[in-house]
Amino acid sequence: MMPQTPMANDKTLLRMEDVSIVFSSPDEADIEAVRQVDFTLTRGKTLALVGESGCGKSVTARTILRLLDKNARIPSGRILFSPGDGETTDIATLNPDSTAMRSIRGNKISMIFQEPMSSLSPVHTIGAQIDEMILLHENLDKKGARARTIELLEQVGIPGARQRADAYPFQLSGGLRQRAMIAMALACKPDLLIADEPTTALDVTTQAQILDLLRSLRDEFGMAMLFITHDLGVVAEIADEVAVMYLGDVVEQGDVFDVFKSPQHPYTRALMSSIPRMTRRADRQRLNPIQGTVPSPKNRPSGCAFTTRCPHAFEPCAAVRPEPTGTSENHWARCHLLTDPQAPRVDGLIQPKVEGGSDAYQGDRT
Repeated sequence: MMPQTPMANDKTLLRMEDVSIVFSSPDEADIEAVRQVDFTLTRGKTLALVGESGCGKSVTARTILRLLDKNARIPSGRILFSPGDGETTDIATLNPDSTAMRSIRGNKISMIFQEPMSSLSPVHTIGAQIDEMILLHENLDKKGARARTIELLEQVGIPGARQRADAYPFQLSGGLRQRAMIAMALACKPDLLIADEPTTALDVTTQAQILDLLRSLRDEFGMAMLFITHDLGVVAEIADEVAVMYLGDVVEQGDVFDVFKSPQHPYTRALMSSIPRMTRRADRQRLNPIQGTVPSPKNRPSGCAFTTRCPHAFEPCAAVRPEPTGTSENHWARCHLLTDPQAPRVDGLIQPKVEGGSDAYQGDRT
């Protein structure tokens, strides 16, 4: 049997281990929005965190920066951050307003938010906002900070950078605002860049340009990138690895080629089957939507989160949460189908043989 733990190696920059995020309410019971999430981020690589709206992607990303609401807490788990200084910090233990967290947020870890118009201050110029970020973390005076700002704006492809630095957000197009957000995020040369659906509000042409820009900047700066999206086409375009999230659970993670070629979790398979394809003939093939609806986090099954919608669910699924099971060196999934010899047979999954014990797997991954 393959190892039953998510991947980790000496190039790991950030590792989330069993991180849960709970929101409290004065009128209702606590809601567990994210449940025991595991994933790893590797230096120089892009991990795409993908899933349906409301599955916990953005909450997970904001947790890394400790930007959660006051009614949120992290009851369990570790967020281990290992930048180039040789020290490892558990971000989950830091006070969000502490000096230690402030030295990480915006400096070693930066974030590009989903909608720049609501993330940028409407009453300050683009240049002033980037200047402030540089002055906060870098040992530069105002003149040096402005020179660095103009350099960043040029680096992200904004024409007339010196003049654009004096523009307000409403004076720029959506694509230029997003480029300005990227410039701000890169101001201190972070080790990790979090991009929360940075292309959602952009047209197709601008989206392609932003993806190309992010890819080239990642390579130039040598940073890791966590790219949050619900668009599998974007995942295929930019990611090296992908983590699939459902109802607050990461159910599968692996090399993007492996996961796309041979998804091992029923949710990942269903998500990919529901995508319209140019190869489908409209008069012969129908789309395959995922049956049912996503349960409320208040009513999450105690076992596998996907139990209520899974066509292959069997006895242990609703009650017992599956462990992460490796199906190859760089690919794992949480599913009882991969470990229980009595599980239903599903084509394409690497399952234990009924005869020969639970350590013997059958089926190919094509």
